[in-house]
Amino acid sequence: MIAGLWSAAALAALWYGLAHAGARGSWQASLIKTLSTAALALAGLATGAPVWIVLGLALGSAGDFALSRPGTRWFLVGMAAFALGHLAYVAAFLGSFGAPVAPGGAGWVVIAGLLMLIASTEVWLAPHTGALRWPVRGYGLVIGAMAVAAALLPAGPGQALMRIGAALFLVSDVILALRVFRLNAAGAQLLASRTLWPLYWGGQALILWGAVAG
Repeated sequence: MIAGLWSAAALAALWYGLAHAGARGSWQASLIKTLSTAALALAGLATGAPVWIVLGLALGSAGDFALSRPGTRWFLVGMAAFALGHLAYVAAFLGSFGAPVAPGGAGWVVIAGLLMLIASTEVWLAPHTGALRWPVRGYGLVIGAMAVAAALLPAGPGQALMRIGAALFLVSDVILALRVFRLNAAGAQLLASRTLWPLYWGGQALILWGAVAG
């Protein structure tokens, strides 16, 4: 059953990436995209992953559906779902895998880089978000908190996978922000969509894999 759920998730992700990423939205695309992460959530539930990880994946699946639908209202619903999902990951990273570690030299560099990235959005992103400026700012703070919490995970093979997954998730969101608010050319938007999708789904899969492996 667990292998079947992982296979369904991977096949749906591949199908969406090859056939629908960057294309005009359709109900088929919405269902395939949602399935790709809903199956991960079910796999996490079946393997006994921490409840916060399962909840984060489930909220990500809801966000996938919302962001696949047209219109600002759906965009805001999707952003809210993903923000709650990131907060679930923060709870998981800080409470389910051992006590957070005090960052060493390299750890402080990573955390400083994350804080600089979030602060930099005031220059390259916020001025271009219009009426969505404050929701986008709030979302940026939440995903930054998720990335910092991942950086504080203790050492271990599972924790390393989760840190990589969180980093891929963060990068995919940066590309998404560029696609939505900064890129105007259709070709650039298509390239961004096809680039961010494997980073995003791969990040979610690695977070789950690390959670059940560590």
